[in-house]
Order: sequence, then structure tokens, then C-alpha cells
Amino acid sequence: MEPDRTILEVNGLKVQYGSIVAVDQATFSMAPGACGLLGRNGAGKSSIIRAILGLVPPREGSVQVLGLDARQEGPLVRDRIGYMPEKEALFPGLTGVEAVSFAGRLSGLPPLAAKQRAHEVLFLVGLAEERYRPVGGYSAGMKQRTKLAQALIHDPDLLFLDEPTNGLDPEGRTEILGLLRNLVEKKGKSLLLCSHILPDVEGLCDNVILLDEGKVLRQGAIHDMLSSLGRLFRLRYVGGEDFVGKLQTQGLLQEQGEDGELLVRLPPEQKVSDLFGLASQLNAQIRLLEPEKKSLLDIFLEAVQGPRLEPTEGGSHGPH
Repeated sequence: MEPDRTILEVNGLKVQYGSIVAVDQATFSMAPGACGLLGRNGAGKSSIIRAILGLVPPREGSVQVLGLDARQEGPLVRDRIGYMPEKEALFPGLTGVEAVSFAGRLSGLPPLAAKQRAHEVLFLVGLAEERYRPVGGYSAGMKQRTKLAQALIHDPDLLFLDEPTNGLDPEGRTEILGLLRNLVEKKGKSLLLCSHILPDVEGLCDNVILLDEGKVLRQGAIHDMLSSLGRLFRLRYVGGEDFVGKLQTQGLLQEQGEDGELLVRLPPEQKVSDLFGLASQLNAQIRLLEPEKKSLLDIFLEAVQGPRLEPTEGGSHGPH
């Protein structure tokens, strides 16, 4: 697929359960590759996926998937998408190959083709040796691999993965993310990764859609979003009673810790030397100035909360 082609386009999507609005006028698009759909639990990520797949009827809006209208051409859309749900959806009495073959039959594959394809995808996800064991005895990581194999059984162009690393230990998360990276880079698949785990999205995806309370806050390339944050620095100083106030007035101060350390953000057009010049004017001496690594957490916090100006209390924050 061409890298500049839009494969998913959502416009004004609204999903409502009774009086609860789960998705509120969501609009975003996705190009081929890996894209993250990031938000807290309950932000509306799963509802967006279900609406695109036709599992819940949207109140408003339109969805185009690979050039197909999701409302008018639902069966054709589902033929092109592999869906890995968050919750366990495996029959414990089936073996791995039976569970995946069954998913293939549900996708419309003939019995022999479904069984042959099940062996292939189980090998791909690293379950070749365990494929004849009942899935009820699988570990959490093996069950996630089985669900991924089910999503791949009909060779879809696009994968929807709902919290694929949820509940896994660090080693299991690393293995699943490695599988997903291989699918994108080696197999040419595109995927929408729905997650509340920031490092997973940042490590796998080039683009991200930030969601909160059913609304799309930001979307685009992670690299561009990080660049737009400017450069962050940890700063310590002595003297200059008006220094902090001046930094805040100029919109440079992001955090002020109780220990006196400051988090300062310089926009692209300003130089580090400008900070020293400002300190000198106010009789302050900068004793420490070191770069702060920016991450998806900074992007998410700014999108949800705006620039941070209050002292932090007890640890990092983010989607949960």
C-alpha cells in the first residue's frame, strides 16, 4: 500500500449507550503502518472499534475503511479487518489449532483452507509447538498470541488490536510488541493499536490519535508532536527573586518542584543562551541546566490538561 494513502477515515462519529455518550463527534484518519489510539480506560477506544466493525450502531457520523463505507458495506469491511478483542474470547476445550481454525471458518474460509492457514499463523505468532494443546491451559501471553493468530487467519489488510499487551508481564509485552512490529515491517500489515500503555504506543507506532472522554484531542505523527513541545530542561538557580515569575510570564515555566527545581520549555525559536541572558538581567545564577527527554506522556498531559504550571505531587501521571 502507498504510504500516503488514507486507509481509515472517521468523520463526526458519535456512539451512545442510553444517556451515556461514549464517542462524541470523533474525526480522524489513518495512513498505512502502525497508529496508536491512546486514551484512559473508558475514553471510548473500544467503542470506536466496535462502531467501525458494525458491532454497535453509531448515532451519527461516517466511516470509510480501505475505500469502503462501513455502514453500507459492513461485511466487505469486516473481510478486510482482523480484530483482536481485549477480553478473552477463546473456548478452553479447543486446542490452539482448533480455536484458530474455527475463527477461519467464521471468516468464510473452507474447512481445509482454514486448518492449513491456522497452522501457518500459529507458526507466525510462535505457537507451533503448542498448537495441539488445549487453550484453557495456555499462559496469558500464549492466549494473546492465539487471539492475534485468530485476527490474522483470513489475511486481513488492517488489524484492530484492543489492549493486546494488557495483563502481560514485561517479557510478554516485549514479545507481543515484537510480533506486531514484524507484521508491520516485514508483512506489510497496518494496525490500529488501542492502548492506555504509553511506552507500547510510542515504541511501535509512528502516528497517534489522542482520545479523552470520547473526544479526539490531537492526532498526527508522534515525532511532529514531540517537536511542537519545544525543548524541555531541568533548571536550578540561585538568587534572582523575580526569575520564576518572569519565566511564568513568558510561558516558559512548566513545573516548579517543591525542591526548587524547575521544568522549563523553550520554543523552537528561542536559544538556550536566552535563558542565561534572562537570568543575568534578574541577578540569578543558573547552577544546573540539563535536557529533559520528552515522551508521549508529555503530549498526552498537555492535550488533556494544558501546560503544567503547578508543583507536581507524587509521581508521574498519564492514561490509566
